[in-house]
Amino acid sequence: MLSLRWIPVWQRNFLVWKKLAIPSLLGNLADPMLYMLGLGYGLGRLLPDIGGVPYLNFLAAGTVCYSVMNSATFETLYSAFSRMHVQKTWAAILNTPLGLRDVLLGEWLWAASKSLLSGIAILLVIWGLGLQADFVLSLGLLPVIVLTGLCFAGLGLAINAISPNYDFFLYYFTLAITPMVLLGGVFYPPSELPAWLKLAADWLPLTHAINLARPLVLGQWPQDVLWHVFILAAYGLAGFGAALTFTRRRLLR
Repeated sequence: MLSLRWIPVWQRNFLVWKKLAIPSLLGNLADPMLYMLGLGYGLGRLLPDIGGVPYLNFLAAGTVCYSVMNSATFETLYSAFSRMHVQKTWAAILNTPLGLRDVLLGEWLWAASKSLLSGIAILLVIWGLGLQADFVLSLGLLPVIVLTGLCFAGLGLAINAISPNYDFFLYYFTLAITPMVLLGGVFYPPSELPAWLKLAADWLPLTHAINLARPLVLGQWPQDVLWHVFILAAYGLAGFGAALTFTRRRLLR
């Protein structure tokens, strides 16, 4: 049954975050901004145009998705793990009329909200530098950012549910996040990969997010929109479902 009881969980996380909002945003933005400006202006001057597009413009869309992925992932790993395991915030909430589904739904939507802010911040840089080909079309990045945030927030909660400690998250970053960044099209077109590696990249959620975002930055309408949306939604919903199952088992031990 659809319930709005997740709202107090979302609100609680927002009130805590608001106290350190500026450092939090700066921390989430520093890494993708350095990649976009450093590689875009530095390496970009040494590279030819990609498909007739300057490298900085090409990199911009990948940086948006990369920033959203990072923000949602860090929030559902380190922050959510602290609330679940260290601070016992979830246990305290579960002593109220709220259930585990309400807690996880609030965490899921909060992480997506936080990643939306990171994506919008990068989008403002894109607009400020004039990297978009069409302003109206680039507004289509907003729903892509939301969907990407929900996707990676769901996956992050699933990993959080099975993690025994903070160190375990390094496996996820090494085996999942880093390969997605390198193969998903952030820095170069996946079409340049060997056929077998491109086939693997085609099933990565970040690839589908970038396939939606990059055309919008370059002034084009994305191809196969419904397919990309389906893959991102499937990853997000599957992650949330797994998180609900594994977290329930963990808390009942």
